[in-house]
Amino acid sequence: MERRTTAPRPDWQRTVEEQGLVYPLTRYPDDSLRPYWDESAYYVFSLPEVEALEEVVEELHRMCLAAAGHIVTARRFADLGITDPRVAELIAEAWHRRSELPSVYGRFDLRYDGTGPAKLLEYNADTPTSLVEAASPQWFWMEDRFPGADQWNSLHERLVAAWKKQSALLPPGTPLYFAHSAADELGEDLMTVAYLKETAEQAGLDTDWISMEEIGWDPLSGRFVDNQLRFIRSCFKLYPWEWLTTDRFAGHVLDTLDNGGGTGSTLWIEPVWKMLLSNKALLAILWELYPDHPNLLPAYLDGPRELARTTGYVAKPLLGREGAGVTVHEPGATPVVRADEPCCYQELAPLPAFDGNRVVLGAWVVEDESAGLGIRESAGLITDEYARFLPHVIL
Repeated sequence: MERRTTAPRPDWQRTVEEQGLVYPLTRYPDDSLRPYWDESAYYVFSLPEVEALEEVVEELHRMCLAAAGHIVTARRFADLGITDPRVAELIAEAWHRRSELPSVYGRFDLRYDGTGPAKLLEYNADTPTSLVEAASPQWFWMEDRFPGADQWNSLHERLVAAWKKQSALLPPGTPLYFAHSAADELGEDLMTVAYLKETAEQAGLDTDWISMEEIGWDPLSGRFVDNQLRFIRSCFKLYPWEWLTTDRFAGHVLDTLDNGGGTGSTLWIEPVWKMLLSNKALLAILWELYPDHPNLLPAYLDGPRELARTTGYVAKPLLGREGAGVTVHEPGATPVVRADEPCCYQELAPLPAFDGNRVVLGAWVVEDESAGLGIRESAGLITDEYARFLPHVIL
């Protein structure tokens, strides 16, 4: 793994926007605009390195599924902050019927510096973003700059294949809706959903488009409907389950949930059992089940324990996104158990620095297989909304 600098392509911004990345710039607090898509540098990997990382990702995915099964069997929903018995029962039902429910993708965030073993930082399994840039613009960047080279990137092909394979699980005779929240101002959620919709169409699925805010409730039929009053039988939503099960329509969602085999009137993708994987409590449960595993960091739910004295720790809200609410505690500091919200306390493993940039690897899985890599850089230890995306190549 090596970071190399290079001159960006002429007119790079227009190029990546035409490839679907309509948010190539980030606005900073001082109102300046700086590149989010950053091709002033790139990362180089060897093929054996990527093959080893692919094996790590697939092993971590298997371990996460085993941990999900443990949570259901041991009834540990409260450890995840899931205290509504009805939600817990629906999650358990969905887990046991998961072979009947479409489940498409997820993204592991890994600490890796090119030398030691990759370490799992978190698993974004319900509403992961940065898919567009990982699948499309960085592939075309490679073809422009390194024709004939390769990349850890089979995302597009695997997504199309996944939709083809899982199309039989969808309700027949109706379109698969793709939904995002209209509150998304940057266009990231919009384009992620648009890209997934495109892959489903290439797989031969009948699709339609809707925002979460446009989804209506028909009290006469007791069903969700679109803005033309057509029933919504299946919907991919870039909208977290913890919102879907707590907002003002939550009761209707739970009442009408198709949890496999056409048992309800609306099937949601990702399925509700993904709540088991998209929660930072998973990190602590993994460490409990697989102590001292080379690809895991020590993590606990009841406080930092020995980490406060030895390595330092990071307190992560169980449902935080883009670094929100994450706090970093150096070794020797007075241990703090957060009272404002439940957290997972994970060993502090500072992101490796390349030319002064802190880097995290976003490794994608589609269904159960490794599918691609996206790299983000940040100025500090927390990868937040000001992180930059850099392409990579296998040489």
